[in-house]
Amino acid sequence: MTSRLFRVLPWLALAAIIFVTVSPIRMRPHDFAAVDVDRAGAFGVMALLFVLAYPRQWMLCAALLILGAAGIELLQYLSPTRHARLEDAAVKAGGAAIGCLCGLIANRLIARLRAPTAAA
Repeated sequence: MTSRLFRVLPWLALAAIIFVTVSPIRMRPHDFAAVDVDRAGAFGVMALLFVLAYPRQWMLCAALLILGAAGIELLQYLSPTRHARLEDAAVKAGGAAIGCLCGLIANRLIARLRAPTAAA
């Protein structure tokens, strides 16, 4: 059950990011963080979730999410109130890279904790 849920979470995060990216600017959520922190944080959390859900495919996740940051940014051309910018795509790609790295480290720590200790 938790394994299935754990594999749904990154896809829900991706769907939410795409919705927020393409929706009109007035529908964009507002908080107290800087916009670049929001962008990098959202992509970082999404990337972390993907790498945790698919630990054997972490390199594929990293490549697709980093390249996908540009693709998702380009989706803003579908909305008349949004604009795609290379700088925004770079911030999103950086967040995805950091999230993938954190996921890789977390997966290695989890594997160490699960590994049986050698008896001396």
